[in-house]
Amino acid sequence: MSVKSLPDWLEFLASLHPKGADGIALGLERAARVKAGLRQRQTCPVVVVGGTNGKGSTCAYLEAIYRAAGYRVGCYTSPHLLAYNERVRVDGVPADDAKLCAAFARVEAARQTDGNAALTYFEFGTLAAWEVFAAARVQLVILEVGLGGRLDAVNVYDADAAVVTGIALDHTDWLGPDREAIGFEKAGIYRAGRPAVCADASPPQTLLEHARAIGADLRLIGRDFVCQRAPARWSYRNIQGAYLKNLPIPALFGGYQLNNAAAALTAIDALQNRLPVPPAAIGDGLRQVRLAGRFHRARERPALILDVAHNPQAVAALADNLDAMNAGGVFRRTLAVAGMLADKDIAGALRVLAGKIDVWLLAGLDAPRGAKAETLAAAVKANALGGQVRCFPSPAEAFRQTVGLAEENDRIVVFGSFHTVAAVLREIGQDGQNGQDGADFRYS
Repeated sequence: MSVKSLPDWLEFLASLHPKGADGIALGLERAARVKAGLRQRQTCPVVVVGGTNGKGSTCAYLEAIYRAAGYRVGCYTSPHLLAYNERVRVDGVPADDAKLCAAFARVEAARQTDGNAALTYFEFGTLAAWEVFAAARVQLVILEVGLGGRLDAVNVYDADAAVVTGIALDHTDWLGPDREAIGFEKAGIYRAGRPAVCADASPPQTLLEHARAIGADLRLIGRDFVCQRAPARWSYRNIQGAYLKNLPIPALFGGYQLNNAAAALTAIDALQNRLPVPPAAIGDGLRQVRLAGRFHRARERPALILDVAHNPQAVAALADNLDAMNAGGVFRRTLAVAGMLADKDIAGALRVLAGKIDVWLLAGLDAPRGAKAETLAAAVKANALGGQVRCFPSPAEAFRQTVGLAEENDRIVVFGSFHTVAAVLREIGQDGQNGQDGADFRYS
């Protein structure tokens, strides 16, 4: 089969497994066999980051700080917003089509040698990302878990330090019905004798028990490391006595970001003997970090905020940010463009915004598992969330309607899914790579 362009490759990847590009088929056996065929070796430290919310932010802090320290960093995240290349970055730059295609070709050759193993889209992409990083001779690899942890494709690589951020209910069909079941799946990225960081203030007992059972070097927020907010700065301290004070407030917006940043600093501290990072690089990284789609303030007058929040915990953080942003009563009304996947807790996520939205512009998603606008509208009405309700077939059409509705002193918040945010980014002509992500608004 002759596959040349990146779109050709991505179409091919989507065809390999019966579940398609957006299908989920957890398990390590397929990826591990092809990884062995590729003879991939870990020649530099690897940090694996999992959790329900905060994974992307924590990866962004690690990437920004290590780059500020002068290291060549490979970072693999998912999903992407506008282009697949966003998933695979070397020194903060998305891999170009040629490098991705070359990596895909090597994975495909190994897959065929293994009897045409039915890799999923995510498994194939994970193995290819490693090929890109190996070719670039990076000094650190950061891998974001796609789903869960224990059976996620990135778990075929052994973490030198593993981070689990917050743990909440999401993907319950695959990970289990409660935090205890989900916590066990997340803890699967921990390794015996190696640093195992947890930034959840109340971690499930299953996570604690698993870390203890395998002999991981568990480091818990509030016990082994703490972060403390001051009026315009913050400090970090760990149980070994390392103390960093007068750190700049992270450029990513939201009070919860201190927990994510502290988790990243704990992983950095754990690897300090292999990859030394001076305090100045930490400050530079915290100031320079960027992450598209996380309280990304894309426009002014009316203000436009883009956030990929799609579960109750993430939307609660979004709601807190909206409250902090409007502490002085700057904005007259809030218009929400929302589109979600049908397998999410739609009612639970929207309930968090009760009384905060003046106009709901609800959109259907033309994507696998996409929910119809009418489903969201039913949740808004059934839960008496307040505000006017309007339905549209797509996020782009819903957003276009804000042009005639929103006035200068209003604000528009777009949320609910990566699909929703991506559609609006395309509509406004932004690439999603250079947004300030709330850096011009600091919580107080």
